[in-house]
Amino acid sequence: MKQFFLTMLGVFAGLVAFFIILPVAALLFFAAAAGASKPTTPAHTVLELDLREGLTDQAPTNPFAAFGGSGLSVVGVVDTLAQAEKDSNVKVLLIRAPEGGMNPAAADELRQAIARFRASGKTVIAHSQGFMPVGAVVSSYMVAAGADQLWMQNTASFQATGLSTDSVFLGRAFQKYGVKPEFEQRYEYKNAVNEYTQSDFTPAHREAMTAWMTSIYDSALAQIARDRKTTPEALKAVIEAGPYSADQALSLKLVDKIGQVEEAEKAAKDKAGKDAKIVSFGDYAALQGARTGSGKSAIAIVGGEGAIMTGRGGVSPFGSGSDIRSDDTAKAIYQAIEDKDVKAIVFRVSSPGGSPEASEQILAAVRAAKAAGKPVVVSMGAYAASGGYWISSEANWIVAQPTTLTGSIGVFGGKFVLADALGRFGVDMRGLSVGGDYSDVFSPSHGFDQGQRAAFAASMDRTYEEFVARVSTGRKLPVERVREIAKGRVWTGAQAKGLGLVDELGGLTEAVAKARKLANIPSSESVRFKRYPTPQSPWEALATAFGASGEAAQVLVKVGRVMGDPAAEAMLQQVQTERLRSRGAVVMADQPGL
Repeated sequence: MKQFFLTMLGVFAGLVAFFIILPVAALLFFAAAAGASKPTTPAHTVLELDLREGLTDQAPTNPFAAFGGSGLSVVGVVDTLAQAEKDSNVKVLLIRAPEGGMNPAAADELRQAIARFRASGKTVIAHSQGFMPVGAVVSSYMVAAGADQLWMQNTASFQATGLSTDSVFLGRAFQKYGVKPEFEQRYEYKNAVNEYTQSDFTPAHREAMTAWMTSIYDSALAQIARDRKTTPEALKAVIEAGPYSADQALSLKLVDKIGQVEEAEKAAKDKAGKDAKIVSFGDYAALQGARTGSGKSAIAIVGGEGAIMTGRGGVSPFGSGSDIRSDDTAKAIYQAIEDKDVKAIVFRVSSPGGSPEASEQILAAVRAAKAAGKPVVVSMGAYAASGGYWISSEANWIVAQPTTLTGSIGVFGGKFVLADALGRFGVDMRGLSVGGDYSDVFSPSHGFDQGQRAAFAASMDRTYEEFVARVSTGRKLPVERVREIAKGRVWTGAQAKGLGLVDELGGLTEAVAKARKLANIPSSESVRFKRYPTPQSPWEALATAFGASGEAAQVLVKVGRVMGDPAAEAMLQQVQTERLRSRGAVVMADQPGL
């Protein structure tokens, strides 16, 4: 009994520490940081960008997301490099290249930002501990090759000889163990279904994947050849004859110098000047903050990354996952519409797809922006496929990287029938239903009957035709032409531009430039940037996690109020209002109106 109470006391202490002490400590830290005098960048700064930990496409709005493992984002790096270009204290950029592959579209955008940094008259040095044949390693090499100097460690090897990927097909395994996948796909290029039903690539699957992989590979070779001052044909011949040791890579002019990272760091510091200091990219980005710009006119940047789902975002303050919630994203667009200073909207989309209903809700907000006279320019990140293309299709202008994966204009759905599989282990699955025949259409205890199959197939047809119609309207293409290039096929941005699915190749910078033009903002006029959804303050994130009407939230927000945080003041007002509403009060306005 004594041990039981000791255990319970320990559990209680742990809960108190996690849910009260840790959040309060975090809030105190943020408040102290906000109140402290802003440090300055050293006079001779070497900015170190470490790409070995991976990148998200966009920075999270949750201030505690870093605790969940989130690191740098592509949009954040581009934004920070744009500020570093104009910072006279920043002299050199030092890049730590990843050994494995990078997302190709992210690599494209980083390379473009690095090129702009170099064009401002500053130096870029990259260091590699090898390029391994994992993922899109040619994209990693492309980023490193864009530097003024590319160093490689003496024991490293250059193995960036191409591009490969693997697919796992479960068809035979499912058949062996009695799992029956029953799916409908529209159409043959909607290949996600094949991994459940097949044991190998279908001809259409192989054709589509080979095409977009070749497009990515060719695009990377072209950019590397330009930076290494050779031809794509010559570079391809050299690369594909590898792998190579560091010495061989140097002799073939694939790299510029051999040395340890400490030697590359010394070279960067020597270039930066006397008493040069290395500053991590994350520290510098935190010091600078998000670029806001200046001027009367504003451009809204609305972010959306991850799978597209209905509803609102989750409540975990320490979550690092990302998805596009239709209520949140539509609300962000409507907020930009209502802001009189916002003249155009740049919608950054990085999504492999998701719910058609959620996608339509977001697209309706895009239409509303256009109807309000606010042009919408989509900037595609790593992916803007399936639902990601649905929400982009009716924008005024679409910008994609050459290696963005987009299109996939199609739909699939279905279920797994598990009754036979479970029966082999002595588990019997039986279903019951009341109502119409369609009521148990997604039951895993049996396959589709004839009527269910017909009705489900009809729903797939409707969704597909709705998707085609939106693309036809948005891209001003005949419906029959859209059907020809749709069928669920994935295209790269370069391929999609030739098909009329994309207007321009580039990144966020090009999208902003186009938004300015569509909004008739003179190039000589400065603009402000407003970001949606608005990043949460630490107080708001914790209040959301604890529940707006919770006592814990009220205590935490009061801490912020005492410390003079204006966001805490606003949240306390919300907490008090919600408490009244929860007790049955009718609150006409959160604050007195004029």
